[in-house]
Amino acid sequence: MDKYRHEYKYIIDPGQQRILHMKAKALMLPDPHAGEDGGYTIRSLYFDDCSDTCFFQNESGCDPRAKYRVRFYDEDTSFIRLEKKIKRRGMTLKHSCSLTEEEARILASGGFPDINSDMPEEKRRLLLEMTSHGLMPKVIVTYRRIPFVYSAGNVRVTFDGCITSSDEASRFLSCDYRQRPVLPTGKCILEVKWDELLPVHIKRMMQLDTLQWSTFSKYYTCRLVGF
Repeated sequence: MDKYRHEYKYIIDPGQQRILHMKAKALMLPDPHAGEDGGYTIRSLYFDDCSDTCFFQNESGCDPRAKYRVRFYDEDTSFIRLEKKIKRRGMTLKHSCSLTEEEARILASGGFPDINSDMPEEKRRLLLEMTSHGLMPKVIVTYRRIPFVYSAGNVRVTFDGCITSSDEASRFLSCDYRQRPVLPTGKCILEVKWDELLPVHIKRMMQLDTLQWSTFSKYYTCRLVGF
């Protein structure tokens, strides 16, 4: 059975980030995948059709809606994921599978890898969906994430900063591509995700009742600067 998660987002300034980062550090554990500085870099390539359906569904708040992306972490192309992220009634669900570097390169160039019966079922299904929708690479989204985790409620708190956009999709696996910042200097996105229940003490300590909830979408915002 598919399991949706709650996901709240907030745009915060440098002062709020410093305070909330200290509180998260005191309350939670660092993500075990984070580097020595407590974070890692995420690079994602998002896809859309020739009518930019995903973009305009995001703009209108269509519910439900889905986005497809390929992503990897800290320049490590030995671990690449293809993901479908579904949003329904303010909650999110993610389906994912692994890709080879060559498969990611083909997708970034606007093609599709060969789909065959030897593939894992989830991978075959996601690639078939992308093919049937006529999806094409649209924008590279890159950012630095500082993540924290809390086991009760499967809570995840992340600070996403230095968000950039690039329309050089074919250079997705390269370190050399033009990037444009999409947020004012110093601002970042606080994301709070959990399953059934968000522990009250985390909600209070992270001051979530005093922050302005946002519908911020990295894909939409990064596409918007290129329109």
